[in-house]
Amino acid sequence: MRVVAYSIKSTEKEPLATANRKKHEITLISNSLCAETVFYAEGKDAVVVFTDDDVSANVIHKLADLGIKYIATRSIDSSHIDHKEASSHNIKIASVPPWALSGIPENELPMALASQTINNLDKWEGRKCLGEACICSRSCDQHHKEVNIKSDRDDK
Repeated sequence: MRVVAYSIKSTEKEPLATANRKKHEITLISNSLCAETVFYAEGKDAVVVFTDDDVSANVIHKLADLGIKYIATRSIDSSHIDHKEASSHNIKIASVPPWALSGIPENELPMALASQTINNLDKWEGRKCLGEACICSRSCDQHHKEVNIKSDRDDK
């Protein structure tokens, strides 16, 4: 998968490269995502963002025009992303599920965030359900199967 990761700090470069293991073609840039930097996403399948990035309706519209199919945030918070606009353009969104950071010491956070972000990209590429990392409408067949399996277990 071709990816551009915005707002990359120096402490995130090595963890992302290590977690990626050369699977995805990732361009790391320190610029934050906004209307003026959206052009870096040209020719990419996905963007990786952080909480300070502008992922408003206007920016998502521009990303969609560039062919972006996926937005992964390197955080548990996705409130900075216009979910409705992304959905209207069939752009899938993923975040880091809270359990992935539970009990992680602060010095290990960059690697935990990188690992989960790469895991989300891997699952999208393999057309697999992202489970709790998914911020979409949860309408995929796989999600319904997982929910049904869980409710079957709960009924027993």
